[in-house]
Parts: sequence; C-alpha cells; structure tokens
Amino acid sequence: MKTVGPTMIGKICIVTGGTSGIGKETALALSRLGATTILVARDAAKGAAVVNELRTLTGNPNVHFLAADLSSQAQIRALSEQFMQRYKRLDLLVNNAGVMLVKSSLSVDGIETTFAVNHLSYFLLTNLLLDVIQSSGPARIVNVSSGLHTMATLDWNDLQSAKNYSPLKAYNRSKLANLLFTYELARRLDGRAVTVNAADPGFARTNLYSIRNLGLIPSVLTLLTLPFAHSAAGGAQTIIQLATAPELAKVNGKYFENEKEALSSAASRDLKDAVRLWQISADLTS
Repeated sequence: MKTVGPTMIGKICIVTGGTSGIGKETALALSRLGATTILVARDAAKGAAVVNELRTLTGNPNVHFLAADLSSQAQIRALSEQFMQRYKRLDLLVNNAGVMLVKSSLSVDGIETTFAVNHLSYFLLTNLLLDVIQSSGPARIVNVSSGLHTMATLDWNDLQSAKNYSPLKAYNRSKLANLLFTYELARRLDGRAVTVNAADPGFARTNLYSIRNLGLIPSVLTLLTLPFAHSAAGGAQTIIQLATAPELAKVNGKYFENEKEALSSAASRDLKDAVRLWQISADLTS
C-alpha cells in the first residue's frame, strides 16, 4: 500500500469503524505516519486485538480503542466525553462506520438503524466534538460516503424507510445524507481552520456486502462482481489522501473519488435539502 501524505506525528485522529475493512486500513496508514490513532467500534475484544496488531505492524505505541455502539446516541455522547477527558485536541475525525442490514430494525432511540449509524452518528459525533476540533485547527473532518448516493433521493415523508425498506435503498439514502451533511457543515465552517470533505472509497472487498447484511440473492450477485473490486487498502486511499495530503489542507466542502475531486449528484448539492436535513437531524439528536 502506498503511503500518502507527510508525517502525522503529534496529530490525534479518530477513525470510526476502525477495526475492520476500510476503517482499519485507514487507521493502519495513519498509525504508520506516526499519528495517535483512536479506533472506535462496538466490540471491545476485537478492538483490543486490532490495536495490538496495528502497534506491532507500525511500531507506533499510540494506537488506542474506544468502545461505542454508534446506533446509540447515549453511547455516542459517552464516547465524546471519554475522548475529551483523555485528549485536549483532535486534528482529524474520520466518520467511516457504516452498516447495511437485510431487515429493517430500530435503534435503541427508535430510529431506523441504517439511518442512525450511517448518517446520524456522523452528525452527532461531529457536532459533539466540533469545539475541540475547531480549537485544534488546522484540522480536518472526512466523511465516508459512496458513489451509490447517485442512485438515491430523499423521501421526506419516509426519510427512515419505514414504509418501503430495502437494504440498498436505505444504504444509498444514508450515503446521500452524508454528502448533504458534508456540504452544509462546510458552509458553516467556511473561513475557519477546519475543513470537511467526503470520500467515495469505491467498490471494495469488505464484509459490508455479506449475506448477513444483504440477504442471499443480492449478496450472491455482489460476490460475482467481487473479482472486479479493489481491496480494502485500495478503498482507503482516497480517505487517507483527504486526511493527510498537504495540498488539500485548505480544500473544503468537496467530494473525492479515485483520489480526485469529483462532482456528486444534483440531489446531494441541493442547498434547501441540506438545511432541511440538518434541522431534522438536530431534532432527532436533541
């Protein structure tokens, strides 16, 4: 895997969903560059194992783990409190955690789980940590979206897919929401020492596309295309670029794919929808 960017020694970074797939590869790259890297995921045992693995692979002792179920707003709030008790700055937040569930389910807060994890966790965790991020500037936020956002529109009468749920539809909508959130946050941060951008990791071989997540038939169809997918390490490259590349230090409110700036869908760039989604998200997260 190529190394993108300069040293990250002295930088403190959070990667959500950092114990597997693209998140793990992102955390590995940041750790190799010398960053203090905090992985966030649900499974504490797995988290400890991955921390040990990354420390061994990189020789960097500053790899740590904080446990949180990002479908739970209480756990997200506890996560932000734990972080701020231990650290005084945050140079990089990578919102990467994501799910794709074959059956609709509700989070502990009564919110459809895909929407809760893939969008609201980005929104809530970022806003809870925004003061410390701003005080650490120059700092960066990277939101992991997907090219599948182009297949989505938001149904304001059924934003959480309660009436018509399918795994891919819910996932695609959440990735569209990531972009609307990114662009609105970028506008709110304009002129400050914090940038926020979105990355499309492309079609990568991760456990997101499993039978457990998609169901039998869609996952079999996906498996047939996996030979054409790139590795999780390949999928992480655009994220790492946005997180570390010096030439992107002042780039704000952009969407990148294949390590290049790209134009996202017209729906993702709708200003009124972005403001509307922000307000709904604020209401849902109190």
